[in-house]
Amino acid sequence: MRKNLGAKAILYPMPVLIIGSYDENGTPDAMNAAWGGISEETQISICVSDTHKTAANIIARKAFTVSIADAENVVAADYVGIVSGNKEPDKIKKAGWTAVKSEKVDAPIFNELPLALECKLISYDEESCRLVGEIINVCADERILTDGKVDLSKFSPITYDTVNHDYLTLGEKVGKAFSDGMKLK
Repeated sequence: MRKNLGAKAILYPMPVLIIGSYDENGTPDAMNAAWGGISEETQISICVSDTHKTAANIIARKAFTVSIADAENVVAADYVGIVSGNKEPDKIKKAGWTAVKSEKVDAPIFNELPLALECKLISYDEESCRLVGEIINVCADERILTDGKVDLSKFSPITYDTVNHDYLTLGEKVGKAFSDGMKLK
């Protein structure tokens, strides 16, 4: 039997996205955002309130990066989500991360996070808080690659549980896409 839970932000998995941007002084900033995902083949959409320094940075620079947080960086990823860049300008250093400039867009990549999407701003709607970016490039640390592809057995991305406010790692392989369903065809 099912139980109705009402209209709530419950969707699994919710990737833990770390949005990287530069402020007006060229200082790298990071924000943790769980409400986002791929919205077109080379587009990402993320909910970012205009009260966040990140929104102002992205609108000014027209670029940002989106790194996927992993189990190794859960404390730092949570920290950049609970501390505002408006109040703590040195939060990247406190998180223990090092930033390097993206080769493709005017935004930082954090060396400690092994996967990053480099994006150009397409649009930002203040009313809905919807940020849309064009994915110009995806870069990955070689330590999470096997035969040039991201290998989830080497990369432990985390997901946000909106109900219990927990971070969880993605689980084991349970099937093969575009293959297992052929048994029923």
